[in-house]
Amino acid sequence: MFKFQLEVIVVEYRVLGRSGLKVSEISLGCWAIGGPSWRDGEPVGWSGNNDDESLAGLRRAHELGINHLDTADVYGDGHSERVIGQFLKDVPRDSVIVASKVGWFRGTAPNAMQPVHIRHQLEQTLTNLGTDHIDLYYFHNTNFGPDDRYLEEAADTMRELQKEGKVRVIGQSAYSYADFMRVCPVTRPDVLQFHYNAFGNEFDREGTNLFRWAEEQNLGMVLFGPLAQGLLLDKFDPENPPQFGEGDIRSTNQSYSKERLLEIRRQLQPLKEHFGSETQDLVRAAIQYALAQSPNACVIPGFKNTRQVESNAQAAGEPLTAQEVELIQQALGRK
Repeated sequence: MFKFQLEVIVVEYRVLGRSGLKVSEISLGCWAIGGPSWRDGEPVGWSGNNDDESLAGLRRAHELGINHLDTADVYGDGHSERVIGQFLKDVPRDSVIVASKVGWFRGTAPNAMQPVHIRHQLEQTLTNLGTDHIDLYYFHNTNFGPDDRYLEEAADTMRELQKEGKVRVIGQSAYSYADFMRVCPVTRPDVLQFHYNAFGNEFDREGTNLFRWAEEQNLGMVLFGPLAQGLLLDKFDPENPPQFGEGDIRSTNQSYSKERLLEIRRQLQPLKEHFGSETQDLVRAAIQYALAQSPNACVIPGFKNTRQVESNAQAAGEPLTAQEVELIQQALGRK
């Protein structure tokens, strides 16, 4: 087991399956630092970001040994990538594994996976980041046009970019088991990215268990949303539900209603009794639950500032027991 220690925080590392990428088990999701944004009139970003605080968080993460940054062209329409680009000027490039994605921002193309658009977006991403290569480049979704019109061409384009040295590892992000099964035989990714946290979803269920399938293929897994956008931390007051700014994707999420927040608070009570009632106790439980699903997986909780980076990092190196995993499943109605 690889470890990095500073003060009382120990960051551990995992290898993402056959990709060979060695990443901090708790890495950084950089969606929120892109700020507010919209797609087809719907909010798809985050409010409350500050570039100085974002940069301070990135620098603190680097000090702690967090070496994997996950962004995308669509996060703030390139703003997240540009903030990371500022950070990369101050650290050795080979000390950071940078992941980005293509597939939601289509500009004037008929489809974001049109090969010429993929090339254009990669060049723009490299310019935004100020680098000559992406360590891990994902298809951000499985929308390859009507009847998968661009699927084979898009996959060929990615492999060409890999041969050119502009992309080290190809990844695939998707939102359903069926979509992964449909496109992965063509895109042939070495890393999968998908949404997962202690509330569970189809990816951990019999018949659609993506963890089991990925391990059989020796694929790496990158899990986003391990804290369920803060819902697993019981930090929102049900009597005063949070209000989110314009361009914030959470503004349309019904999970922040009084009724749902009260239900989640009730579900979390057994976790508080076992792990502790502080927010940090729940951060550890949530992150380690996700990591317990596979040794080939890492998590990418989001952040906006140094405090959140440190809070996430403090959850490293303290795996759950099998009994604790079961306790969480029972508390959240999984069993």
